[in-house]
Amino acid sequence: MADDADMRNELSDMQQRADQLADEVRPAGRAPRSPESKDAGIRTLVMLDEQGEQLERIEEGMDQINKDMKDAEKNLNDLGKFCGLCSCPCNKMKSGGSKAWGNNQDGVVNSQPARVVDEREQMAISGGFIRRVTDDARENEMDENLEQVGGIIGNLRHMALDMGNEIDTQNRQIDRIMDKAESNKTRIDEANQRATKMLGSG
Repeated sequence: MADDADMRNELSDMQQRADQLADEVRPAGRAPRSPESKDAGIRTLVMLDEQGEQLERIEEGMDQINKDMKDAEKNLNDLGKFCGLCSCPCNKMKSGGSKAWGNNQDGVVNSQPARVVDEREQMAISGGFIRRVTDDARENEMDENLEQVGGIIGNLRHMALDMGNEIDTQNRQIDRIMDKAESNKTRIDEANQRATKMLGSG
């Protein structure tokens, strides 16, 4: 009988310790979830969107310069014909056909990625974040708190993925802009040299 009494006392002590631990853990789960991370993510996405619009305007400007250079090159060719009374193939300006003016891949997605369910989401789907011991209100509260935290982390993860995709798209666009700027500079330099030569020989 003494063994039964000792076992009951030990069981009672373990239950008290479990209750004490559960009571200590609950306030941590209730801690206010600050919206600073979410707000910073939203501000970053807005800034990336604004930066994307600026890059679009810059690229449109490069395209307009390309169009204007085509007109200028045509006019220089016509002027060369008029001044020389005949067309010399060696004086003809090269057309501005550079790789920079090729395919304008702006990152349009052709297919949507498949949904990936990570372990935390799978645990939430399959019935909770914690292993039930007492199955009381405290465990329910802890599980709900962890589910909310998991949702916040999931949202932040999705924002981070969106930011990464947008940054990749903008990096490709910056590369295109740099190629177009180099092409425009080369064409402008060639047109200036040709105009200077025509004016000097005239």
